[in-house]
Amino acid sequence: MIGLRRLLRRLVAKSWALSRLYYRWRGLRLAGPPREPVWYFAFGANMHDSAFRERRGMRPAEWRAGRVKGYRLRFNLEGRPRGRAAPANIAPDPGAEVWGVLYRITRKQLLRLDSTEGVPGRRYRHLWVEAEDVEGNALRAVTYIAEGKETDGNPSLRYVTLLREGARAHGLPEHYLRFLDGVKPAE
Repeated sequence: MIGLRRLLRRLVAKSWALSRLYYRWRGLRLAGPPREPVWYFAFGANMHDSAFRERRGMRPAEWRAGRVKGYRLRFNLEGRPRGRAAPANIAPDPGAEVWGVLYRITRKQLLRLDSTEGVPGRRYRHLWVEAEDVEGNALRAVTYIAEGKETDGNPSLRYVTLLREGARAHGLPEHYLRFLDGVKPAE
């Protein structure tokens, strides 16, 4: 069954018309033409080129360091191995901000990214946010959010290393780098 879902996601990601039907079937609306540019805000492993460009095959037209106010970074999702890894998530928090990387991609590329993240599905879903790049420019961006557990876990060392290296490579501010350095990995 899981193999069939993966195959369906791959087929949908390649065809805009099939994608519209699939998203509608899942109760979501697929807006805009396939070549329309959108900003995607990455706060987790997708900040690292090995995850975003290599593993997911993304080719952004441009990128910028940026933040989203009113949310905080959490590690409250169940990862693999179960109980020993917690992937990144965001949660509303009026006094907080999450830093990450803003990538300009097309809506068709977003579909491909969705398929690698299991969207639409049981975990992540789209969240449209008002982001701000390091120059203070406001950008409307899409990111992922999931219903997480009440308590946070710890990310694997490999996972948190991707976050730290991606944040450094993309010039995130020093205070946020220190925050990521302070995240305790699972043992």
